[in-house]
Amino acid sequence: MNSLIKTTGISFIAGLAGAAVWTSINFNETEQRFDFPQNNQTEVSFASQYQPANSHAPTDALVSFVEASENSTESVVFIKNFSGTDPTRYSMFDYFFGGGGSAPSQQVSTGSGVIISGDGYIVTNNHVIDRAETIEVVHQKRTYKARLVGTDKNTDIAVLKIEETNLPAIRRGSSRDLKIGEWVLAVGNPFNLTSTVTAGIVSAKERQINILGGDFPLESFIQTDAPINPGNSGGALVNINGELVGINTAILSRTGSYTGYGFAVPVDIAMKVSNDLIQYGEVQKAIPGIEAVEITPELAEEMKINTLDGVITTHVIKDGAAERAGMQRNDVITKLGSQVITGKGSFEEALSYYYPGEQLQVTYLRNGAEKSANLQLQNLEGGNGVIKREFYSSTILGARLEAVNTIEKDKFGVDYGIKLTGLTRGYLRELGLREGFIITQINGDAAKDPNKVGAYLEKFSGRLLLEGVASNGQPFMQTYNVR
Repeated sequence: MNSLIKTTGISFIAGLAGAAVWTSINFNETEQRFDFPQNNQTEVSFASQYQPANSHAPTDALVSFVEASENSTESVVFIKNFSGTDPTRYSMFDYFFGGGGSAPSQQVSTGSGVIISGDGYIVTNNHVIDRAETIEVVHQKRTYKARLVGTDKNTDIAVLKIEETNLPAIRRGSSRDLKIGEWVLAVGNPFNLTSTVTAGIVSAKERQINILGGDFPLESFIQTDAPINPGNSGGALVNINGELVGINTAILSRTGSYTGYGFAVPVDIAMKVSNDLIQYGEVQKAIPGIEAVEITPELAEEMKINTLDGVITTHVIKDGAAERAGMQRNDVITKLGSQVITGKGSFEEALSYYYPGEQLQVTYLRNGAEKSANLQLQNLEGGNGVIKREFYSSTILGARLEAVNTIEKDKFGVDYGIKLTGLTRGYLRELGLREGFIITQINGDAAKDPNKVGAYLEKFSGRLLLEGVASNGQPFMQTYNVR
């Protein structure tokens, strides 16, 4: 009996000791993963063994986000958008991102931005500052009035400028070198909680989710499971070294809050757009003179294509770069330069890095045979140099007027015209005109110069005959009595 009691006692004590050791190990692991979002624990429970590309952390050490946080949080700012009380203020981003935490009837909406230069240039999302009358930037408890340098709806990027020096510009990484499965952090101001850092991985690249506006939407998003919420929009997505790899832009959610799917504009695209806006006032888009679509299994079967990679040319613009190089409808583009094209996202992204006038070798398939063509990329006016497009902005008309570009001329079958953009409450909206409408004739005279058309409409009274094309391509002719 004594022997049995002794054996049982020893076993019991050994069990307690084992449990204590296990508890200690588990507690330490939990402490190391404290920065991980709770709903990501399944995804990252073994991630301490993962060595991110270009990371300086030893392979046998747990991943630490301290260095990345320290290198990035000081470069992320809080943005306030003070706008009017227009009850119709709404966009697709209110569904996908909650509009930075604002409701359509609110006067102040908020978001994030990233300092990209020490002299005060800041990149954010276009939808963060959309329709702003006044923009404020808060950095390290100081508030600055910000000037809007430029916007690009095609990528949802905007650039602001504040008057300050020696600001902590973020270190730039490379989105092209970013790998699926690599650690990333989202830095921003969700729900007005400033300087918040959350962690996750790169879930996918070259995502298209069809939420961007503009005439040439460029969607090649980085998808991440790092928790992103309203207010993070415009903030930084950084790698394990704290280097900027993306600008957080949208979440896919039915509630307006994080559900596991976040999307960021790749930094290589965001910086090219930002530099163009700073230097030229608009993005220098290089066009090959074609329209293309993703290859689906159905299209591949119908066209007898033996690959699902690449894009199919659906339209070749007359006298454009591609037509001059001998390309045709139904050509399957597989490479742009040295970049392999896997779909529409990689096609658009690869093009975005080029400037008008540059040479680009295109590799494509025609009837199963591989061919190549050398294109001299064009600008939106059909030329080969950089452009600064003229436009006329008018509060009386409630619109921005700009001359149609080469692609729009081809699309709508016009030789010239003035397009209406940025419509707000004003004269043109009262006439029933809508965003994207193209005026070709005013009282029988050709509409070619936005400055002349704008000044003429502001002062005109009497019988007004407008001719043009609606944004859906329908011809338009209407007479108005203007007082």
